[in-house]
Amino acid sequence: MSAHLRIVRGDATPEEIAALVAVLAARHAEPEPLPPRRRQTWRNPARAMRKPVAPGKSAWRTSALP
Repeated sequence: MSAHLRIVRGDATPEEIAALVAVLAARHAEPEPLPPRRRQTWRNPARAMRKPVAPGKSAWRTSALP
């Protein structure tokens, strides 16, 4: 596929044409892949679940802690 650029009106300088070609080439380029996002654990709903309470000394205290 060959792309053609034709100036219809005006008097474009070579620098202006080069800038236009650079913008058009960048628009059709593939975007850079984003780095993988780390999972944020502070909003993980599993944090709200408490561990099973084991019977024994101070079990009442651990029953209220997450």
